[in-house]
Amino acid sequence: MSKRDSMNRSIWAVDADESTRSFLSHFLSSCGFSVTCFESGAEVLCHLASARPPSALLLDIRLPDVGGLEVLAELLKSGRRVPTIVLSSVEHVRTVVKAIRLGASDYLVKPLNGIELESAIRQVIEENEETGSVDGAAPDVAFATSSPAMLQVQGVCDQVAAADVPVLILGESGVGKEVLARYIHAKSGRADSFVRVNCAALPTELLESELFGHERGAFTGAQREKPGKFELAGKGTIMLDEIAEMSPLLQAKLLHVVQDGEYARLGATHNLQSEARIIAATNKNLQSLAAKGEFREDLYFRLNVITVEIPPLRERKEDIPILCRHFVEKYKSKYRSPVTELPKELVTAFMQCPWPGNVRQLENAIKRFLILPNLPLALSDLERIGPVPEASPPACHSPNTGLSLKELSASAAEQAEKELILRTLAEVNWNRKQAAKRLDICYKSLLNKLHRWQLRSQAETGQHQSAETELRRAVARGI
Repeated sequence: MSKRDSMNRSIWAVDADESTRSFLSHFLSSCGFSVTCFESGAEVLCHLASARPPSALLLDIRLPDVGGLEVLAELLKSGRRVPTIVLSSVEHVRTVVKAIRLGASDYLVKPLNGIELESAIRQVIEENEETGSVDGAAPDVAFATSSPAMLQVQGVCDQVAAADVPVLILGESGVGKEVLARYIHAKSGRADSFVRVNCAALPTELLESELFGHERGAFTGAQREKPGKFELAGKGTIMLDEIAEMSPLLQAKLLHVVQDGEYARLGATHNLQSEARIIAATNKNLQSLAAKGEFREDLYFRLNVITVEIPPLRERKEDIPILCRHFVEKYKSKYRSPVTELPKELVTAFMQCPWPGNVRQLENAIKRFLILPNLPLALSDLERIGPVPEASPPACHSPNTGLSLKELSASAAEQAEKELILRTLAEVNWNRKQAAKRLDICYKSLLNKLHRWQLRSQAETGQHQSAETELRRAVARGI
C-alpha cells in the first residue's frame, strides 16, 4: 500500500493518554492516513454505531469507563468486522490473548515504534481487504463454484465443520486451501480466532516461538514474553499451512499437542492447554513422505482424520466465469477500475488456459486487467501460459513499424510490466523484497528482470532522477 493509497484509509486511535493520542495523530497523518482520536471506549462505540467504520482501529487495552476488551466484545456481538490493533503495556501482555480471541487482528506493546506501527496498520488493512469484507461487515464465506467436484468438497466441509477433529487439506499451490480452511472455521461456530501459520516461511527456531510462544529471557533477544499462535487461537482454529516443510523436531512437539492438547512456551516450566482446532494443508503427497520416513507417520495418521483434496482449476473450468465475476466485484473498487465486467474474448481465453498457478494465478491476471484494461496486452500475457484464441488475424503487420500485432502486443506487455514494476519500486523506496511481495512474483524473478532491463535505484546510480525519467531512458535504450 502506497502513501497515496493511505489517503483513502481512515484510522481511529483510542487511548486515554493525551501524549499518545498526539503522537498517533501526528505520526499517522505524516504517513498519509486520515486520523481521528478518541479518549474513551464509550466515545468510540458511539461513533461506530452511527458512522462508517474506519479502515483500522488502534485500541488501548486500558480505557476509562468502557475498556478495550469490552469494545471488542461489543464489535463481536454486533457482527461488525473492524481490523483492530490493540495497544498494551508490557505487564498486560496476557490480556492481549483475550483481545486476539475477541477478534483483534494484531497487538503492539508500548512504547510504540513508528516503523512497527505503520507496518502493522498496513498489514491488517491489506489482510482485511483480501478477505473481501465490505464496510465492516463480516466477510462472505460462500463458495464461488458450480463445479460438481467443488460442491462435493463443500458438502464434506459442511458435515465436518462442527466436529472437533483435525482436517488435512491437500491440493496444488494456488487452489484455495486457505479459503477452504476459513470456510470450515466460519461454519464451525467457533467463537475465537482463525490463525494461520506458514510453516515454510520461518526457520525452525523462529517457527517454534511463533507456534508456542516464549518467556522473557528464553533466548537472546527475547526481551519480553510472547504468546504463541496456539495460545492466541484459543478455542478457534489454527491453520498450519505447508505442514510438510515442518522440521522433525517441531513435528514431534506438534504431535504432543494433537495427542494431549498440551504444549509449553519456550523457556517455561509449566504446560498450557490448547483447545484450538487444527487444520493442516500441503501441496505435497504427505502419505508418500510418511512412507519414505520424510514425515512422521504417527503425526500423519493424527492429522489425517478428515482429508479433503481440492481439484486444480484446469479440472473445474466451469468455475472460471464465476470466479471472474467474483474477483472483478472484489477488486474493482480497490483499484478504482472502470471495468465492471471482463470482455467475453478474455473470459474465453481464460477458459482455454491451463492455469498451472490455479485460482491464485487467475486472480492475479484479473487484477492486472483491472489495473491495465488492455485486451491485446492481457491476451499476450496468456500466451506465455498456454494456448489462447487469436485476438485478430495473425501476421497482420503495421505499416509504420513492420511488426505483427502479436509482436506489438508482446512489446506492449513488456513495457507495461516495466512501468508497473518501476512504479511499485518507487512506492516502496526500492525495497525489492517488498516490491516482489506486492507484485506477487518471486524475489529472484524480480532481480532477474531488473538485471535484464539494466534498471537500478537512484541511490545505486547516484543520479537524482524520478522513476518516470528512468522509465523514459529505459525506453530510449530500446529495452
